[in-house]
Amino acid sequence: MKTLRGPVLLRNRDFSLLLSGQLISAIGDQAHFMALPLVVLALTGSPTQAGFVLGLGTVSFLAFGLVAGALVDRWDRKATMIWCELGRTILTAGVVAALWLNRLTMPQLYATALLAGMLTTLFQVASTAALPNVVDPRHLSTALGYQQSATGAVSVFGAPLAGALYAVGRVVPFAVNAVSFAVSAASLRLMHTQFQVDRQDARTTVGLTTEIREGLGWLWRQPVIRFLTLVSAADKVRYGAGYLLIITLAQQLGASPLWIGVIFSGAAVGAMVGALVSTKATRCFRLGRIAAVMLWVEALMFPLYALAPNPLVLAAVAAAESLVAPVYAVAMTTHQLAITPDGLRGRTTSAVSTLTTGALSIGTLAGGALISALGAKPLVWLSGGWLLTLAILTTLNRAVRQAPRADGVPRNDAASSPETADMNG
Repeated sequence: MKTLRGPVLLRNRDFSLLLSGQLISAIGDQAHFMALPLVVLALTGSPTQAGFVLGLGTVSFLAFGLVAGALVDRWDRKATMIWCELGRTILTAGVVAALWLNRLTMPQLYATALLAGMLTTLFQVASTAALPNVVDPRHLSTALGYQQSATGAVSVFGAPLAGALYAVGRVVPFAVNAVSFAVSAASLRLMHTQFQVDRQDARTTVGLTTEIREGLGWLWRQPVIRFLTLVSAADKVRYGAGYLLIITLAQQLGASPLWIGVIFSGAAVGAMVGALVSTKATRCFRLGRIAAVMLWVEALMFPLYALAPNPLVLAAVAAAESLVAPVYAVAMTTHQLAITPDGLRGRTTSAVSTLTTGALSIGTLAGGALISALGAKPLVWLSGGWLLTLAILTTLNRAVRQAPRADGVPRNDAASSPETADMNG
């Protein structure tokens, strides 16, 4: 096993290849998803069509997520990830060719968005499930922190880059994305690490439904993960509504589109800073304390959106509120991956992601209706009360309070993890 710590983790060749490939792919995605609605608007003039195309990726995850988790636990994870990247390369290159020839149609965009969404779902689940086999498990939180930091950096700097690429030509962002997928596939091909534990007794004759039930059943028997996943889903409902809510508040303060971009850039900067300290926090504090602190900070900070007198203060609130979420994400994911047997990681990862993604979608869909019915500021106070309730419930939960630090060391010697025994006592 590798014994690298801190920044030296980047000397882990396989992890460096994985991280660099994902970073390049994320930059390509940013360019793609900024250009996509603009292209749809140019073709149809319909914001509804643009939103529908963008939403197909989420629909793919919700419809395919649990199946993807079972397939990831059944198939070779590295090969699955490589084929996903090659598939997305071909799909995106098809959009490039159609744009270049002025033959792009909405049916092609619909099919591309749906198929790419399914491949993305498979890739993301496989990547998360494989990570404990790529790095020394003791450095799992550090690796997750690097990934969170890379995501934050793309959020901060990716939008201006995407705009510059689109300014060069509407084909360019899609071409860059196609190349980024190919680069990611090549980086995966160069890795030597096995992405899963050898399973000689893999039961490929068992139906996918049975395997999905097995994963869900195991997950339900873990009291800490079960409770925090439900809390995270409840928080995602508020988060989904919060995006449109913050835009509405900014507009009520007379913010220009540029200032609205600054507000969300502030949130991205806050998240990136949180990601940079996530590894140290995860090693120093128990998971339960991190979860409770995150919810209390959100509950106390969110009402400040209603009190902000100008867009600059809104940006400061967004940055402050976004600091703690990456710390919790790293701690929770480290804990989940550490206690989950390797053969179940795909299914448990997909189950958690499907629930939280579904909750996010519900919040996004409900946000506009709630703003119309209640008004922006009343909805801020209602959201603050919702977060306060979640913070109190989390603080009072005995199993969560007793959850250990998320050290990342796997405890896979039994199908039922020590968490179950320790927390039910």
